[in-house]
Amino acid sequence: MKKPSMIIGKKQIIMSCLTLMLGAAVYINYVTAPDTVKNPDTASVAEMGETEKYGETEFVNADITDITADNTSADYFAQARLDRMNNRDEAVQTLQTIMGGGDLTEDEMVVNAIDAVEVSKLIESEGTIESLVKAQGFEDCVAYLDGETAKVVIKTEGLDKAQAASVKDIILSESNVAAENIRIFEVK
Repeated sequence: MKKPSMIIGKKQIIMSCLTLMLGAAVYINYVTAPDTVKNPDTASVAEMGETEKYGETEFVNADITDITADNTSADYFAQARLDRMNNRDEAVQTLQTIMGGGDLTEDEMVVNAIDAVEVSKLIESEGTIESLVKAQGFEDCVAYLDGETAKVVIKTEGLDKAQAASVKDIILSESNVAAENIRIFEVK
């Protein structure tokens, strides 16, 4: 059995010096800080000045009358894309975790790899469908594909049969979804 050595090495000296320097920096920061930071209970509103509201949105050069229902539908599309991206990221993370596990057979790893490829194909198809629908003259669009069904949300004031048929053709050409499993929704 080896006896522990009592020799102080370079690493221990460096760590001790860094710890002392950090302690000195904290002390100097505390000593030089204004009294309002040290004891916020004694600070008056006049001393604090104008309070900052971090994280709040402030509209610049915009009247409240300029903000209409247009922004609510734009918010819907932005939120829908964000939610879809988060869901897909979680699915990919789960697949990576499963594939990273050490107790999988080779067949299970192949199935997981195929699932990962399918998810990436769905993501690519959704992006292509959205681009092509926007190219048809629609202002905004969000597509959801899960392999068996397709749902498309389109920002429009009214969708006629010819436009719905062209959107359906785009979906059929870009995915392997049956025509009866395609749903088209309108958002005004």
